[in-house]
Amino acid sequence: MKRNRIIIIGGLSAGPSAAAKARRTDEHAEIMLFEKTEHISYATCGIPYAMSGKIKSRDKLMVVQPELLKQRFGVDLHLNEPVIDVDPNAQIVYTHKDSYTYDKLVIATGGSAFLPPIENIEQFYNWAFAKTIEDFDKIMKKGVIDNSEHITIVGAGLIGLETAENLIHAGKKVTVVELSKQVLANWDKKFAQMAANELIQNEIDLKLGTSVTGVDPETQEIILSNGERFFSDFMLISISVKPNTEMFVAKGAAHLPNGALIVNERMETSLPNIYAAGDCSSIPNRLTKDSSWFPMGTHSNKAGRVAGANAAGGNETFEGGYGTAIMKLFNFTIARTGLGPKELSRKGISYESSMLVGGTTPGFYPNPKDIFLEIYYEPDSGKLLGAEMIGEFGVDKRVDVLSTAIYANLTIHDLPRLDLAYAPPYSPAKDPVVVIGYVAENALKGKFREVNVTRAEKIIEELEDLTVLDVRNPGEVHNNGLIAGAKNIPLDELRNRLDELDTEKPILVYCAKGLRGYISSMILAQHGFQNIYNLAGGFTAWKNMHLEVEA
Repeated sequence: MKRNRIIIIGGLSAGPSAAAKARRTDEHAEIMLFEKTEHISYATCGIPYAMSGKIKSRDKLMVVQPELLKQRFGVDLHLNEPVIDVDPNAQIVYTHKDSYTYDKLVIATGGSAFLPPIENIEQFYNWAFAKTIEDFDKIMKKGVIDNSEHITIVGAGLIGLETAENLIHAGKKVTVVELSKQVLANWDKKFAQMAANELIQNEIDLKLGTSVTGVDPETQEIILSNGERFFSDFMLISISVKPNTEMFVAKGAAHLPNGALIVNERMETSLPNIYAAGDCSSIPNRLTKDSSWFPMGTHSNKAGRVAGANAAGGNETFEGGYGTAIMKLFNFTIARTGLGPKELSRKGISYESSMLVGGTTPGFYPNPKDIFLEIYYEPDSGKLLGAEMIGEFGVDKRVDVLSTAIYANLTIHDLPRLDLAYAPPYSPAKDPVVVIGYVAENALKGKFREVNVTRAEKIIEELEDLTVLDVRNPGEVHNNGLIAGAKNIPLDELRNRLDELDTEKPILVYCAKGLRGYISSMILAQHGFQNIYNLAGGFTAWKNMHLEVEA
């Protein structure tokens, strides 16, 4: 009987997953894996933590040793043998050593770090990418961590900021240069602002709205697009990743604009008998029903598993993802899932949002911490579309609950009905996920508009006859300040002082975190006020989210 020959190109994450699953699916298949380097299956996401010493040994980053793949799964492993061409019609793979026919091919070529145009970069030796184990080895060989005082990071995405934090922990002075006017481009601006505040609080020098255009090899200065020059011992570039798919795009493979190969739920490309998985490919977007690119290790492993199974004769599917992500930033954690305001607006999807600033443990429990949480949902059905959040405690728990809720097509009306675990060290009796459901329901029923910080800023700017009403107690105003131009009438005095307000004028109401603002809005609505806005998250959200970071 002829053995099914499966060739896998790429050995980082999706490739070994595909190989192992293919073997479990077909014990008799011939499985060959080609990797252009000497390493397979290592934890790229752990590299920033290895720089700071949080991960003590480089060996800890190596997830699977080559011998395990050979012996346990019977994989014919070809290290240091890059594939240089593929003939999809003849079903042949070419390397510099030989040519190999295949019955099924799995593309798991990953992505390469992107180098922007930087003048004189060829003569500048004190820089590296921060993506691969080879990059890490280069950095350690140069003694960057031991010998550098000041390190510049180009790019304020997940890996760039994780690296920045770990370098601070390693005792370095750190500058982060980012072309966008905010860090973490996938998050809404107000959440990115809180992340930026935490970075600045921990003495990271943020240079936003500018880019590195050149370097001076003689003075070791970095030159920015705004004309600024500064000395740095070393530069790490962590801007973006480009899918390694040129070979297959040239053969006619369907792809996204960035080159990521388009696949179906079986991980099949448009080329016959060829599958793709990992950072080189798209995956289905469960919310938008189109192909999306989510370069995350979670998806690489799932997609690789499905591609390997189907290449070996199985019939499995991977229905895709919807952009769940999380990141530690010093004392804070920032997370998101589903669609945020940027994607929703870009795709023309109508949505409403509700925001909460609430405790992640009961008020009576020591060391209370708030979570800043916003959900996005369909106006009519209330179906959850996405969520973003940041806080010091319990963010991971809430993002996973809301990610599961999105998967299950739950609505805002389902959230208050979830039976979530309660004990004082972990959650208040009414968990923030439950409360945000109540908040969203109240916003839909109420005779007022709940607005987040971004919308409140526009209202204050655009409505000249707007009354801004602060319903906190005078002591709170004295200790914490107030929104410029606001009138202070404490909630408990509001009913007796309504004559101080004009029912004909629009009014923006806020308290400390939102509850008293909501109660005040209900009072105003039942006393003839027609155009009422309640600031979600209150002054706490305003204070933490509305300030601009100077470029």
